[in-house]
Amino acid sequence: MKIILGPASIELGEKVAEFLGAKTVPLIFKHYPDGESYVRLEGTVKNEDVAIVQTTSPPQDTRLLQLALLTDAAKRNGAKKVTAVVPYLAYARQDKMFLPGEAVSIQTVVQMLQAAGVDSLITVNVHQKAVLAKFPFPAKAVSAIPLLAEHFRNRSFEGAFALAPDDGAVWLLEEAKSVLGGECGYIKKHRDLHTGQISMEKTTLNVRGKTVVVFDDVISSGGTIVQAAKYVKELGAEAVYAACVHPLLIGEAEKQILDAGVKEIVGTDSVPSHVSKVSLAPLICKELTR
Repeated sequence: MKIILGPASIELGEKVAEFLGAKTVPLIFKHYPDGESYVRLEGTVKNEDVAIVQTTSPPQDTRLLQLALLTDAAKRNGAKKVTAVVPYLAYARQDKMFLPGEAVSIQTVVQMLQAAGVDSLITVNVHQKAVLAKFPFPAKAVSAIPLLAEHFRNRSFEGAFALAPDDGAVWLLEEAKSVLGGECGYIKKHRDLHTGQISMEKTTLNVRGKTVVVFDDVISSGGTIVQAAKYVKELGAEAVYAACVHPLLIGEAEKQILDAGVKEIVGTDSVPSHVSKVSLAPLICKELTR
């Protein structure tokens, strides 16, 4: 297998290649003055199985198009099979029509990738795993929550309270609890489909005097984490940390989270940033070797 390092995930791709002992394919990429993307493979991929490591975090549209172009380039130059390794899969949250007149964005994205030549896809903590069953090629989502929990356990956080900011993430709590060994709980969240505004239904949580780690798949605007942190602080939590797989942290999200009393934000290199302290490379390599 050869690894193509997508422009958005160069460091992660290099780690994956190192773990696998695989060769990387040299790549030239740039933007034309009008903003169009250009890619060119400078190594041979003929008759090879190829994995393209390319996250599609903001700017999503550019990175999705780069992924499609890289796939097309690999297939046109003789690649036998292309596996798209997309740690953060953009548009996955629009997996159905929530309101009349909407597009189902993830289906459009997947159709584009299929047309480009993707044969299979690996992603991490996709919004709803069920959507993968509708993809026109084999697709699998793996979870990085155990890796995040292990990061905290290795820092002597064993026994910390694992909190999910909504009841849709109970499965996530079980993964975190199995590593940390402490209690867990969740807060019921309601989101207005028109405004996006979030409200929380307060519940009783046994967090007084405890360290709380709020686990989530994505932190975007940070509103959910802010409300969860303030609530558990009101309940007497000694310290609050935030852990997420995809640290998008749009705008002032990081500042607002820290201002709400969160001591630290820990993310993965699904979205490269200064909070990306946990690498997905071991997890991705495990799937590729299967």
